[in-house]
Amino acid sequence: MVRPALEIADIVRAHEREQLARHVVSPAKRRVLADIRRCRTAVLGGHADECGDCGHRQVSYNSCRKRHCPKCQGGNRTAWVEAREADLLPVEYFHVVFTLPPAIAALALQNKKVVYGPLFRTVASTLKAVARDRLAAEIGFLAVLHTWGQTLQHHPHLHCVIPRRVSRQARVGHGPT
Repeated sequence: MVRPALEIADIVRAHEREQLARHVVSPAKRRVLADIRRCRTAVLGGHADECGDCGHRQVSYNSCRKRHCPKCQGGNRTAWVEAREADLLPVEYFHVVFTLPPAIAALALQNKKVVYGPLFRTVASTLKAVARDRLAAEIGFLAVLHTWGQTLQHHPHLHCVIPRRVSRQARVGHGPT
């Protein structure tokens, strides 16, 4: 297998110190960065493979085998996503995001249960109330908490997936929604 010119581990090694000095990063996220930085390096040990015909030797370093590591779990993650996609129902949906304001987000770093429990309850009651009062509807939905933003900064928010109403005909298999 040909190694790509640039890997996430290369970026972590080049910029980790600077970023950790500039941003608040939880101990768990620091461990993830450390795992990615050390994966398939001499730090984790390794072994040497030797060709029986020509004598060529190649050192292979051990992997971290952590779920967040793109080198170790990238293939597993792809297979998992494909299997989950096969399980999806063919329904349309709405995607709604609720984000905590920075002052409350800062509290969540040290008080997860105190902040996230009420966040889920408030989002649930808000979605149900809006559906009831504005649409005269009862809804179901799925909410997923994300604590990181795309820039890997602390940014707690809930992603809510609300299935689109399916017509009675579609429910019994008599036509499109």
